[in-house]
Amino acid sequence: MKYVALLRGINVGGKRKIEMEKLREIFKGLGFINVSTYINSGNVIFGSKEKTKSIKQKIELELQKIFNDRYPVLIKKIDDLKKITQNIPNNWQNNDKQRTDVAFLFEEIDNEKILEELPIKKEFIDIRYVRGAIFWNVKRKNVYKSNLSKLISHKLYKYMTIRNVNTVRYLSNKL
Repeated sequence: MKYVALLRGINVGGKRKIEMEKLREIFKGLGFINVSTYINSGNVIFGSKEKTKSIKQKIELELQKIFNDRYPVLIKKIDDLKKITQNIPNNWQNNDKQRTDVAFLFEEIDNEKILEELPIKKEFIDIRYVRGAIFWNVKRKNVYKSNLSKLISHKLYKYMTIRNVNTVRYLSNKL
């Protein structure tokens, strides 16, 4: 089965650096097949016959062993990623007029109630839940008014990993 691993918090602001070539080597060394990465933010596409939880544990343990640090990893099956992507309206883009992102959710917070807990101003942002993710679209002129920047300091932020819509669509089409 094909999967995508989404590593949280690597190569952000020059911190917690992992080269994608090294990441591919690690995944191949763990026995995964057809390993490829996409951009420098910890997106790994690979094949495996193992179950999702086993894969997640295997990767997290290996990364901790090699880098002596904890790297939370989300594993998505092809079908799960495609379902999330199909729920994003086609006219939601990243361009000079609008911004669209997808926050993939770890199990601890994967439910629709998360929308009520986030510190955003819904009058400035269209935010939606689908199993495994929340995604939003905001006009560029309203990004600051939406309080989207407050998400980073929110208690639930550590249970999500965010990608822009272009990355998500690319990964979905690649799988």
